[in-house]
Amino acid sequence: MKIRVGVFFGGKSVEHEVSVISGLQAYNTFDRTKYEPIPIYITKENELYTGEPVGDIANYKNIPELLKRSIRVFLMCEGNSVKLIQYPAKKFGSSEVAQIDVAFPVVHGANVEDGSLQGFLSHYNIPFAGCDVMASAVTMDKYVMKTVLQDNDIPVLPCVTLHAKDYQGSEEAAFDQVEKKIGYPAIVKPVNLGSSVGIKVAKDREELREALEYAFTFSEKVLTERAILNLREINCGVLGDYEEAQASECEEPISGGETGILSYEDKYVAGKKGGSEGMRTAKRELPADLTPEKREEIRALAVKTFRVLGCNGVSRIDFMIDRDTDQVYVNEINPIPGSLAFYLFEAIGKPYAVLLDDMIRLALKRDREEQGRMTSFDSNILQNANLSGAKGIKK
Repeated sequence: MKIRVGVFFGGKSVEHEVSVISGLQAYNTFDRTKYEPIPIYITKENELYTGEPVGDIANYKNIPELLKRSIRVFLMCEGNSVKLIQYPAKKFGSSEVAQIDVAFPVVHGANVEDGSLQGFLSHYNIPFAGCDVMASAVTMDKYVMKTVLQDNDIPVLPCVTLHAKDYQGSEEAAFDQVEKKIGYPAIVKPVNLGSSVGIKVAKDREELREALEYAFTFSEKVLTERAILNLREINCGVLGDYEEAQASECEEPISGGETGILSYEDKYVAGKKGGSEGMRTAKRELPADLTPEKREEIRALAVKTFRVLGCNGVSRIDFMIDRDTDQVYVNEINPIPGSLAFYLFEAIGKPYAVLLDDMIRLALKRDREEQGRMTSFDSNILQNANLSGAKGIKK
C-alpha cells in the first residue's frame, strides 16, 4: 500500500512564492510507486486548498482562478488517520477528499517554517518531515540560534538585537549601541526571515538608520552584526536526525552585487527565463573550490550545528569565511531550505527522490519514538475537583 503524503506549501509569509516553487518540485519528484503525494496549498490567508490544479505550477500565475478550480479543506482526526474534509461541506454524500499518513512541509519564512505549521500538524497527531516545533523555532530566530551555537563552541559573529518598540524614540541610543559593539560596516537583517529578505549593509550612521527602518518593515526584531569585507559564502546541507547525520557537498553561491551577499534576486530571479525554478538554478560553484581540509572542516561543523540545534530531515547551514583570517563562521541555518537543497545531495550521488524517501523514513521513525512515550496518566483529580472556591481544585 502506498504511503499518502500531504505536501504542504505556501503560507502567510514573504517567502510564499518561493515555497510554492519548492513544494511543487518535491511533489513532482516523489516516487509514485511508493507514495501517493497530495498537494496542499496554504494561501496567504492560511486557508488550505487541494485538488489536481493545485499540483500544477502554471496555475499559480492566476491564484484567484486557481482557487475557484480547487477544493478548500480542513484537517480532521478520526482514529489513527487524518482526513482532508471539504469546506463548506457537501449537502449530499461524503465531504472527505483524501486521507494522509504523513505530512511533508515545504514552507519558508515566519508564520510557517518557524514552528507554527509544525505545531499545527502536531496538534493533529500526524507524522511530519523535518524539524520539530522546538528546533524549527530555535533555528528560525537568528539570535536564539547564535546563543545556542555559541554555548556549544560553534563560531558565530557577535551581534546586537533591537526591538521595534524600543527603537522608536530611542534611535540615537540604538545607533550608539551598534557602533560600540559592532562598528561599520554592519549587516542589518530581520531576526526570523530567510531568502535574504530585508537585509541591508550599513557603512555609516545614516545608512544604519535606513537599514534598520527597512528591516523593521519585515520583523518586530532585527539583528545587526559585523560585515566581513573580504567574504566567501559557503553552504552545506545536512540530512539526518539526532542519531546519525550526513553532510552534503559544499557550494559557493555567486553574488551579483557589490556587497558579496547573495540577494533574493540572485537566488530566485536573476537570469531565469520562463520562471524561477528555485535555488536549483541560482549561480554557484558546486563543488566549492576548497582545500580538502577546509571542506571537511565545514562539513563536520555543519553536522555539529545540525545536531546541536536538534534538527531533523534536511537543513542547509550557511557559512561565512573571512578571507583575511581564514576563519569560518556559521551565518544561519535553514530548517527547510529552498528546493530542499536537493542539488547539494545530488552532488554526492543521492538523487532527489531518494532524499525525499529518507526524509519520510526519518519522519516515521520520530513518530514511532514519540508514540512510545507516555503523554498522559490515569488520575481521578477531576472527580475530586471543587470549583466553588478560588482554591477549589487544591482542596
